[in-house]
Order: sequence, then C-alpha cells, then structure tokens
Amino acid sequence: MLSLNAREASKKPASTIYAAEGVKGNDGALNRLLELMDTDGLKFYETKANGLLQGPGGLITADDVVIVKVNSQWDECGMTNTDLVKAIVSAVIAHPDGFRGEAIIADNGQGQYGSSGHGGSLDYEANNAEDRGQSVQRVADSFSGLGKVSTYLWDTITEKGVGEYSEGDAEDGYVLAEMADPLTGVLPSYPKFTTKHGTHISFKRGVWDPKAKKYLEKRLKIINTPVLKSHFIFGVTGAVKHYMGVGGDKLTAARGFRTHPTVGKGGMGTLMAKTRVPTLNILDAIHVNAKPGTGPKTPFDGATYAGIVAASTDPVALDYWASKNILYSLGKAKYNADVSLFDPDNRTNGCFGDWLRLAAAELNDAGYPYTYDEGRIAVKVASKAP
Repeated sequence: MLSLNAREASKKPASTIYAAEGVKGNDGALNRLLELMDTDGLKFYETKANGLLQGPGGLITADDVVIVKVNSQWDECGMTNTDLVKAIVSAVIAHPDGFRGEAIIADNGQGQYGSSGHGGSLDYEANNAEDRGQSVQRVADSFSGLGKVSTYLWDTITEKGVGEYSEGDAEDGYVLAEMADPLTGVLPSYPKFTTKHGTHISFKRGVWDPKAKKYLEKRLKIINTPVLKSHFIFGVTGAVKHYMGVGGDKLTAARGFRTHPTVGKGGMGTLMAKTRVPTLNILDAIHVNAKPGTGPKTPFDGATYAGIVAASTDPVALDYWASKNILYSLGKAKYNADVSLFDPDNRTNGCFGDWLRLAAAELNDAGYPYTYDEGRIAVKVASKAP
C-alpha cells in the first residue's frame, strides 16, 4: 500500500487531485473523498442551501441524468471496482433535494477482444470487488425501488450508425462526425440511446425532450470511472484513455478511421472535446496492474493492492499524477522491468507522456484548462478512516 503526499500548486491556474488511501471501495472511502472535496469548495450536490457536500455551483442536480462510465471490456481486476461503482451510484441518488433523475452505468467494450473475445460485459462472474460475484448489473439491480438506476452496454449498438433525435432518428446506435480530426486522425463518434426507464440520451447533445423537441444539454453529467492499469500499447489506462469506451471502433474503422490507434496521437482528447467532457473523474486505484506491458487484461493475481481512490475535474492532471505516484512507484518497487512506459515525463514518440500531452493540447484548444504541468497540480489527501 502506498502512502501519499499532499502538496500545493506553485502556479496558477491549478488543478486539484483529491485522494483517499488505505481503502477497499465498500468502506466509506467515497464519502471521505467527497468530504475532502467539500473542504476545498467543490460540492458534489448542487442545491440552493449551503451545507456538507451541497451548495450553489455543485456538480450534480436533483434532476440530472448521470452516466457512470465504467471499464467493462475485461473481468477480474481489468474492470472498474464494483464496490466503488455502487458507492458512486448511492451518492448520486442520495441527493439532498430528492433525486428525480436517472443513473446509468455504461461502457462500450467495442464488441471485440476482452475477456470473452467478443467485447465487454456488465454481468461478469468474476468481478473486481470484495464479493467477486458482484457484477455491475447486480449493482444496478440492488437499487430497485430506490430510484431510476439502469445499465447500458453500448457494445449492443456499437455497429449501428444512426442520426440524432433532432434529425428524426429515434433508434439507438452510434452517431459519427462527418470528418476526422486532421491532427489526431480520430473520427468522433458517440452513443445515442434510450434507457430502460425511457430517458432519451445523446452523449454529445444531452437529454432529449421529445415533447419540446429539444436537448436539455446541462442535465446530462458524466462521472468517468476508470481502473488504473498498465496498457501494452499505450503504457497507461487512466481517465483519458478510458474514453476509448465512449467512441465506436468498428463503425469508424468501416469508414477508414479506426479509433483505437488514435490514442497515441492524442485522439481521446479530441473525442472528449468534441463530445462531452467528464463532470468528475473518479479513479479506481484500489487494485492496479503495475507491471509494464501486461494490461489491459488483469487477472486477480496480476494486480497489486494500492488502496487508493482519487478524483479530479481534470482528467489530464489525474492521469499525470496517478501514473507518476502510483503505477511508476509500484512498478519500480515490485517488478524488475522497464517502468519508463508509466513515466508521464517520458516524451518518447507514442509513449504515455507523449500522447497525454497531445490529448491535453486538443482539450486546451477547445477551452478546457487541463494540465500536465506538475507545478499546476495540487494534491489533497483525506484523513485515514479511524
């Protein structure tokens, strides 16, 4: 288990990382993290009244539709910890004004590769949790009668191209941009679907109101919830690369612009900027794959307990900090291997440090002040549980 150090940023504007250590996921760690955010003025709930975790300018309103974007292409420790996912959904529906919206746990395993060889699943038998039988689907089912909570495996629609609701297309599927980005080569694509509770969602445009025939753009929020791990091509999977589970690889490949290779050119930054950036990134670093070149597949015995959950509104800063202070530190200590692939300051062409900067440039150009400058990254660490 790692011990984290808090630090102040030396430059402005700054991004802040909030971290809790010594955690499991089902032990109140998320509440400690949200309380730490609150002490810094970042409220989880938007309400008129000020209070613990709540106030004007908070992240989640009582009628928001919240997508909890998980990693589900791989089982065991290759997937997001489902105890953490359950805690996040619990927090969302516990809105102090009474939650009237919907929480959807979703991902696109691309209908290829993965533990089954056919893409992702939200109902694995072997899951990253204290109770290994607790799948994402079981998590969603546990909220029956407590609020609108559902799942959607975007693999089921990843090969179907559709138009937007505003264009008269009510079918579930993937919407593709007309042109690929000239710098990163990514052809932006995103899911458009109706949930089991009848909510119409465009990942880019927002919640569709069929009566008013308009999008409620601000009602859709994304909680980006990746598991931190090694990746055999791109070095690190974290908050930025996690958006590979938003775009559609097969449809874009059919157009001659396969999405996956664009990660190394900063393509996930383009995809975030041209669809929808996360409202909050919550990184699962409880059990991490810190052996270079072995992920994204991560069996239980291929993961190391780091016991950390971290959050930030800045996915680039979160990835920079986590790769340097978690993956790099653990990999160096545990394995007799080259851990330079985890080093965010390694700018070798195609390496993590290189493509993270390219992704950041895309987001910066779109107006998002995300940073990989360590001087602009503050770190706050929650007090350990008694």
